[in-house]
Amino acid sequence: MKGKILLGMLAAGLLMGCEAEDLEDWQVRKPNGSVASDKELSAGISTIFSSAPDAYDTQADWVTGELEERFNKGDHLYDDARGVDNVHGGGLGPLYAGYSCGSCHKSTGRTTPALASGGSGSGFSSMLIYISRKTGGYFPDYGRVLHDQSIYGTKPEGRLKITTTTKRYTFPDGEEYELMTPHYEITEWYADSIPVEDLRISVRQPLRHVGMGQMMALDHDLLKQVAAKSNYPEYGISGRLNYITEKGVYGIGVSGNKAQHQDLTVELGFSSDLGVTNDRFPHEVGEGQSNMMGFAMSGAQVSTEDMENVDLYMQSVGVPARRDVDDPVVMRGEQLFYEAKCHLCHVTTLKTRPRGSVLLNNTELPQLGNQVIHPYSDFLLHDMGVELGDDYTSGLANGNEWRTTPLWGLGLQEVVNGHTYFLHDGRARNLVEAIMWHGGEGAASRELFSRMTKEEREAVITFLESL
Repeated sequence: MKGKILLGMLAAGLLMGCEAEDLEDWQVRKPNGSVASDKELSAGISTIFSSAPDAYDTQADWVTGELEERFNKGDHLYDDARGVDNVHGGGLGPLYAGYSCGSCHKSTGRTTPALASGGSGSGFSSMLIYISRKTGGYFPDYGRVLHDQSIYGTKPEGRLKITTTTKRYTFPDGEEYELMTPHYEITEWYADSIPVEDLRISVRQPLRHVGMGQMMALDHDLLKQVAAKSNYPEYGISGRLNYITEKGVYGIGVSGNKAQHQDLTVELGFSSDLGVTNDRFPHEVGEGQSNMMGFAMSGAQVSTEDMENVDLYMQSVGVPARRDVDDPVVMRGEQLFYEAKCHLCHVTTLKTRPRGSVLLNNTELPQLGNQVIHPYSDFLLHDMGVELGDDYTSGLANGNEWRTTPLWGLGLQEVVNGHTYFLHDGRARNLVEAIMWHGGEGAASRELFSRMTKEEREAVITFLESL
């Protein structure tokens, strides 16, 4: 260590004059002045010490000066509701899923999923609804995503109806738990109803936008090494990278439930989720549909500069530090986490590449470079079994394969977003249910967890809540 010190609010001004390769030598101090331990530093110098409701929505300390100005602009564009006035840059709709990024990603987290309310709500759905033919391809009157909201004068493409069934189970020690299975139906199709026997539906709840910059700065050579070593036949585990073509480039996917994107999809989000046209997606969602007749197509409604500010905002939000790392129960839970082999997929430690991250309009963020991070994910695809499968392919990912979800910030979701719905569609109502839904390559860990005593299982959950 060179003894350089990162001091909370003072750090940002100092960091701007540093080379990226020097950043890993900085010590990070907590608000009380003590030096943070490696276990606490979820994301190196981007770690923030907050467990408040804004813990997912606070800038990293190195965001200052011009970067801070752009961060704030991106924050507003992310959170502020879009208007329907296309002439003056509102651009919402005519078809959309949410009226802002923040409508589904409340405080950069996960808005309570529509699962809790039975389906499509008013104004936004908080769920992404993929539809396709069971035989492959899309329906002529619809795209890959069902837009269940619309502005006045047109109809939503359809509405999502969710019903659930529950089943009780018993751990070997006698403690009971439940698993809830969601069932999806599309109603109020704007065009002809699509036969159920020809319809494939995959519903996703919002992801936490925690650690996005670190994810974009991941060392891909390191990920390849992780993938090459992710072969544990004794536990039925064999992870692999998803390779996709995006913007004409073939490469490793890291973003999304199935690692189906190479970037944070800001441009796609504005287009498909909000119905806001841009230079990459200049056509209105639903253009050519019968219920779009009479709507003027107005060209790009959001600039590339503005979209990059949103990208900057998402990548420079701080990552909450781990809490209570010296608590005996947390320490015991961490040990049991390893004993249950959860770490074989939820890899604790990775490193970012030296250059850091590059935003969508080529602004570089070297501050994200050469950082030791603790995402608790290998960012690989794993077969999680037919019960979690959705028959929806993305790149190389088949219907049963999902990217290992990063766990950093997990324990603050209830504080930030007011709920504990987990997994890709929110079917797990707490962390115990999330673990017990693990099938396929996760079955060994599920079984090892289930055989623990009640006290041991509670220690694992306490550890997860410290992340």
